[in-house]
Amino acid sequence: MDSFLFCLILVALLGLGGRDQIVIAQLSDTLAERGDPLIRRPVPLLILGLVCAGVTAGVMAYAGATLAQIVPSRAARMLVAFALALAAVELAWPVRARAPREPTRSLGAIGLVLLWRQLGDAARFVVFAFAVGAPYPLTALLGGALGGGATVTIGWTLGAQTLSRWPLGWIRFGFALPTIIAAVFIGLNARYGAP
Repeated sequence: MDSFLFCLILVALLGLGGRDQIVIAQLSDTLAERGDPLIRRPVPLLILGLVCAGVTAGVMAYAGATLAQIVPSRAARMLVAFALALAAVELAWPVRARAPREPTRSLGAIGLVLLWRQLGDAARFVVFAFAVGAPYPLTALLGGALGGGATVTIGWTLGAQTLSRWPLGWIRFGFALPTIIAAVFIGLNARYGAP
């Protein structure tokens, strides 16, 4: 249960301002129907984002659980440290997502872009790390899918114009610092701690 809750919270927080959230927000703004006083956003785009969040969480949880069964426990802890270090680097790397000039309305093309963006983001590396260390990797999968779905829903709901007012770069950099510190301590524990 702990891995589910922690994975859900961390994926939701680390996904703020992520490349997938920005893409969803931009497409949500561009494809929205603006005929009414209430902006109607494209529901199929939200469903596609939620499906992609679940698929990428599943891929990373499966990869983490599979590697955890193959390698010794000390090496598994080092894998967790490497995954968190990659997550910290991705968080510190500035997100420069340009708005599409002529956005495609093909859900297949949008889905491929979302899958590609999500597979290499910090939130999915956290799902991998939790799946390596969790006794039941399914909890990491469920927490990662729900947390990723939350960030996609926030981007879809608010849109790029509202998200651009938030200091997302500073938020992501602020999350990068404790993530790299955790990676260093877990790596040192794996190297010098008890087997």
